[in-house]
Amino acid sequence: MIEDITVRYLDSFKDKQLVDPILIEGLPGIGQVGKLVAEYMIHILAAEKIGEIHSIYLPPQVILEENGLARLARNELFLYQSGGKDVLFLVGDHQSTSNEGHYILADFYCGIAEELKVKRIYTLGGFGVGHLVNEPRVLGAVNRSELRTELEAAGVTFNRDEPGGGIIGAAGLILGLSAEWGIDAVCLMGETSGYLVDPMSAANVLAVLSKLIDVPVDQTKLNDRAAEMEKAIESMVEGEKHGDEELSYIG
Repeated sequence: MIEDITVRYLDSFKDKQLVDPILIEGLPGIGQVGKLVAEYMIHILAAEKIGEIHSIYLPPQVILEENGLARLARNELFLYQSGGKDVLFLVGDHQSTSNEGHYILADFYCGIAEELKVKRIYTLGGFGVGHLVNEPRVLGAVNRSELRTELEAAGVTFNRDEPGGGIIGAAGLILGLSAEWGIDAVCLMGETSGYLVDPMSAANVLAVLSKLIDVPVDQTKLNDRAAEMEKAIESMVEGEKHGDEELSYIG
């Protein structure tokens, strides 16, 4: 029987005790910034998968694995525990395909956070500016004014006019709805063109997030990806310049 939303916890998680956990949301979005940060942290920290979320509000499709095996689109929960630091991650294949679904799923995620006694939620995303950015800023938003000072000390920028259209999708709705659940929440947005997957923006968000949650993460591999992307963009821009010169010559 298909239900609107289901969460299934793995047997390996049922006996675990969480202590003051935080939740990091990194679902797909602008520049894939949040997704890059969360999945990179899961990989580097060797976080353990603890659950799967299925919903009719996700796109009507299956995902094909490398061996050709089909599975339903899903979102997943991971857990990292070390030295008294309990960090939950919400990642996955998709966000909702409808406005209604966005609200329902975001509220469901907040319900999971309450159930697992999460003390604070960090939502991650990209802030699309429509042009290439050499030194991406990390912009912030909070659901309680007292949280702002802490973020500013970590290098987060607050600007009432940015983003101008508000924060769309899970990163914004979880931030807003979590207040109704009595959970502190912070949104970190990496400045990005919005046209490409942006590891440079993700690296800056990761640096700030690591400070805020006091969990050191080796950024070497992500920084390497960012450097490769920067070189690729430089080559692309240089090629466009040469193309313009050739066209001018022909004209």
